[in-house]
Amino acid sequence: MIKALLLMLVLGGLVGLVLGIASIKFHVEPDHREEELLGMLPGYNCGGCGYPGCSGMAAALADGSGDVDRCKPSKPDVKAAIKQYLKDHPKEA
Repeated sequence: MIKALLLMLVLGGLVGLVLGIASIKFHVEPDHREEELLGMLPGYNCGGCGYPGCSGMAAALADGSGDVDRCKPSKPDVKAAIKQYLKDHPKEA
């Protein structure tokens, strides 16, 4: 009984250590531009742009495959602000 308990404690500690090291070594910094672009879009989730809602459009804009002119509900000044934001904050390599 004591051997089993000690074995589980040691195995748990080793697995925890390995997972901790892996989380540091394989950390990926998220792209915060997508969240900021989502806040700039109108939020109607109409799908008129061809993407499944504004979050899909924001993801496409952040990775460079989207075109803000496809967003029909956005006003021209908002579209210009989004284009300027994308110029000022290019995608990191």
